[in-house]
Amino acid sequence: MIGEFSVTHLLYLLQCTGWTLVLSALALVLGGVGGFGLMLARISKHALPRWLALAYIEFFQGIPLLIVLFIVYYGLSVYGLVLPAIVAAGLGLMLYVSAYLGDIWRGCIQVMPLPQWEASECLGLTRWQTLRLVIIPQALRLSLPPTVGFLVQLIKMTSLASVIGYVELTRAGQIINNSIFQPFLIFSVVGAIYFAICYPLSRWSESMERKLNVANR
Repeated sequence: MIGEFSVTHLLYLLQCTGWTLVLSALALVLGGVGGFGLMLARISKHALPRWLALAYIEFFQGIPLLIVLFIVYYGLSVYGLVLPAIVAAGLGLMLYVSAYLGDIWRGCIQVMPLPQWEASECLGLTRWQTLRLVIIPQALRLSLPPTVGFLVQLIKMTSLASVIGYVELTRAGQIINNSIFQPFLIFSVVGAIYFAICYPLSRWSESMERKLNVANR
């Protein structure tokens, strides 16, 4: 039987939007830490960390996020490690996000002009000092547009956490639809909420990229 979409339903969607943002922030922070480590490994002078980081990145970029979530949530439970949905979703997204951020940030580091590395060596700076004082501050500015652009994708990817029982925005829409059966209206509202979050971030990323291109010219 078709019911009415009410203010209560809208408030429930907005409440679960908060959980979408919490999961996005958790994945971005944890994935950022992992991505930074992968970036350092990818630019290492030693072959072993470079190849290990490359294998990690290619593995997680080569499989769907949904499979990663299934492995973390259902696969680990077979071995007695039962994780709450938010922990499993956060861990799965962290593994996935770190692979992409590590690659994005590695590219921003390696695009730095070679004379800056050489000048730093002439000043007697160690490799880590060169990275920390010279290269990373400049690469950080370059990395902001693609990182914010990836955040937009990350917010939308959190909808996959609904398949392991995490109640975020998409799952909330499914729950409401199961009770009143108005899929067109409900998921139009869900889509509008995603748009309201992602569109400003997309425009911000584009604005930073335009300013960066102007500054480079």
